[in-house]
Amino acid sequence: MTLVPGQNWTGYSDAAADGMLHRQVAALCHRNGGAGREVLLVTSRDTKRWILPKGWPVEGCDAAESALQEAWEEAGVIPELSAPVAPVGIYHYLKRKRVWPHPFWIEAQVFAVSVASLANRFPEADQRDRRWVPTRLAARMVGEPGLRELIARF
Repeated sequence: MTLVPGQNWTGYSDAAADGMLHRQVAALCHRNGGAGREVLLVTSRDTKRWILPKGWPVEGCDAAESALQEAWEEAGVIPELSAPVAPVGIYHYLKRKRVWPHPFWIEAQVFAVSVASLANRFPEADQRDRRWVPTRLAARMVGEPGLRELIARF
């Protein structure tokens, strides 16, 4: 099943079930910096790896709206209002959590989000670090091979 903007996410959950592919959304937040395009990375809460803001779909929101919500909660992103939130690709990764008995596969649909500014206070400010980095460096900093490729192509 391919995810598209406007798709209703009702019915998806974060419950780990054997053999199921779970879906998340991610925000590839970007801006034009002094040395060209930059990407905003955040640290994961548990392992402090560099990742994109991402998470489970929000009930009642489409995929793009869910990605914007994740960008706000995890990184304090205030998007450019005039720029579209556009799908740029999909990557897969194996999700592991201490509280779940088995890892499971995630398909994350990634949306480009042009950033107007960053808030100093946002829901997960005390749980994550965030950093603007050039696109090439961002591709090297993330761990998932599919995400690396997606950022490098961006």
